Amino acid sequence: MRQALSGIVSKSTSSLKTIMIVAMAMTFVVADAASSLAARSAAIVVDAKTGKVLYSADADGRRYPASLTKMMTLYLTFEALAKGRISRNSPVVFSAHAAAEAPTKLGVKAGGSVTVDTAILSIVTKSANDSATALGEMLGGNETSFARMMTAKARQLGMNGTVFRNANGLPDPGQFTTARDMATLGIALREHFPQYYAYFSQRSFLYGRQRINGHNRLLGRIKGVDGIKTGYTRASGFNLVSSVSDGNRRLVAVVMGGTSGGSRDNQMASLINTYLPRASTRGGGALVAQADSGNPIKALAKVLLPKHDAPTPDDKPVAVASADAADAAVADDSTVAQDDDSSDDNAAVEETKPVVPAKKVKTVIVSAPQVATAQVVAAYAEPTPAVDPVNTASVPSGWAIQVASSPKQSEAQAVLDKTAKQAPKVLADASGFTVAFDKDGVTYYRARFGGFGSKTAAWKACTALKKKNIECYAVQQ
Repeated sequence: MRQALSGIVSKSTSSLKTIMIVAMAMTFVVADAASSLAARSAAIVVDAKTGKVLYSADADGRRYPASLTKMMTLYLTFEALAKGRISRNSPVVFSAHAAAEAPTKLGVKAGGSVTVDTAILSIVTKSANDSATALGEMLGGNETSFARMMTAKARQLGMNGTVFRNANGLPDPGQFTTARDMATLGIALREHFPQYYAYFSQRSFLYGRQRINGHNRLLGRIKGVDGIKTGYTRASGFNLVSSVSDGNRRLVAVVMGGTSGGSRDNQMASLINTYLPRASTRGGGALVAQADSGNPIKALAKVLLPKHDAPTPDDKPVAVASADAADAAVADDSTVAQDDDSSDDNAAVEETKPVVPAKKVKTVIVSAPQVATAQVVAAYAEPTPAVDPVNTASVPSGWAIQVASSPKQSEAQAVLDKTAKQAPKVLADASGFTVAFDKDGVTYYRARFGGFGSKTAAWKACTALKKKNIECYAVQQ
């Protein structure tokens, strides 16, 4: 009996050792894979008028996107806004899962809500993880479904080296992208949604009585930079996608895997200064992105996503006092609080007044709008055009018509809504949007309709509007 038990114990010990060795080996494999992604830096500069690549360094190397992920979250949000599935005043309810996301975050309690407008502003400035998750759940029903929608849209845009697993970019080994794909997404955001692109130029906004400053330190520092997004986790390094224009030339540049915020920003500034003068002043060239499938649901079959996301911690993460403290305190990527604000970037940041301040926002406990969410999700099952192009060919900047200007954004938006109802046929293919500008220290908002393919088309639309006693003039974007 003793010999038998001894044999069993010996075999069990041997099996346990084998399991431990295999587990350790797998740990090293995962660690090596993560470190290989973190060890490489990548960059690309694309002429946003022609699609021509002006500079490339490991542009197709697989990288962790970090908060650049939120660019796709916003793309799908803008798409829902443009198609009327949601409005800027729609409530975004924060689930327990969204409220428990790691900082940086807006800090809305579970069951509370903010408007879509406030959620967007918190993402482009503070890079709020909780707001991104809440928007994803609103549009997709749950974050898993939304991640599939994100990856399907990436395929439509030609981003074949990207897989999304969540809406905010918090660490997940199954979520990856490339510098080239991020450049494509950066161009698509401007070309497809010019009416919403001004969000990316926000340097701060008011949340209640609190001014929330942005993380993009090139805004106001480098002439012509108008967005788009920063990103950082320990695994990804310091990432940045920038859009820059000098009026005649336009670039989208990407830097990924920077060793610090300062070095990343300096590299981006160098790329802009070097390649902006080399960009084309005219349009032309092939489309940057084409869709693989006309239906996002069919495209899901090509998406390499598991059926379930990684488990979410039950306990709410402890909030970090500041972005710099978060960067200094974390020890590994499993608990890292995603932070786009780098502590070692000593570049002076100009203190600015918000261009489009949000109205006073109170956290309101409401029930989740299940019907509205279901309608939004169902809308994504509708067939979409076979091509979802990034238009950098015929009309790089495009033409718009302006119908009003007001010191209040709400008034400018009201004029857009009224004009669209008065002339539905004239504006059937146009998209209304507002553009902020400063004059004598006062912020005004231009009310415009974009999407006209030529000067002639814009003039023709204005002529039709004037016949309805609607003031109008054409302007090139």
